Amino acid sequence: MIARLSTLCTLLLVLVLAIGTAAAADPVPHDKSYWQAVLRDYAVPPGEKPLALAQELSALLGSPDPELRDRIAYSILSVWLSGDVPWTDAELVTLLDEWQANLRVGTQPGSDAVLKRSFSALCLAVLAERDLKTPFLGPERYRSLLNAALAYLSSEHDLRGYDERKGWVHATAHTADLLAALARHPALQPAEQNQLLAAIARRLSTAPEVFTQGEQDRLAQAVTALLLRPDLDATAFDAWLTALRATTRQSARTRPLTSAALAVVQNNTYFLQALYARLSMQTLEGRAATSGAKVLDALRGR
Repeated sequence: MIARLSTLCTLLLVLVLAIGTAAAADPVPHDKSYWQAVLRDYAVPPGEKPLALAQELSALLGSPDPELRDRIAYSILSVWLSGDVPWTDAELVTLLDEWQANLRVGTQPGSDAVLKRSFSALCLAVLAERDLKTPFLGPERYRSLLNAALAYLSSEHDLRGYDERKGWVHATAHTADLLAALARHPALQPAEQNQLLAAIARRLSTAPEVFTQGEQDRLAQAVTALLLRPDLDATAFDAWLTALRATTRQSARTRPLTSAALAVVQNNTYFLQALYARLSMQTLEGRAATSGAKVLDALRGR
């Protein structure tokens, strides 16, 4: 009898320890009201670790609830990563690796998986902006992020801008924001300038519909950043612009005119208009001024 009681006590003790360990390893996520309180001043709550909270917010980036995903998760992460919250390089790399991996999550057409991909790209844009001011990436991680962004821009199949129920999807625009930050980075090589331009042209020419939520302008922002670089490969840009113009003309001459061909014409045209408008707001000199004039020529001769 005593032996049985001893065994039972031992089993109960093991069970209690197991439950306690599980609870410690898998804390209950905070509810919406907790995060709404954080939004009041965007301060990290006392006693909390920023990385643990950031990872919890990261899990909300794929939520179909636009308040959780956009207003709470992205908004707080953006402020914390670009503000005065102290981060170690290792913590930033942890978030970088998670969001970069998210760009390849789920490929089912029309599924909510696009939300995690798209908002991870937007969070990566915040990290890339931070690296311009306080470097932590290093050449190897920068190159890995650039390649991931270029691949994602080309491969994303869900090009919705705004959904009335789920809010912003905007994968193309979010990736363009990431590319705009990467295009300003000193680690960008001349050959990679060509890769960035090629990926943007491919996105514009393969979109099955005309973008209607400002995607062309966000892509133009990335190209503007490229044209303002002191090491701009103007010859490569001119060749790229000539090819874009030729693609536009060829699509416009399609007979009978299809919706896909019309989408190419409209997206390329709206992109060039946005690019010229953005360049007009800059003080251009040298090669950048020449390239800007050629953008206007491409618009006039379309």
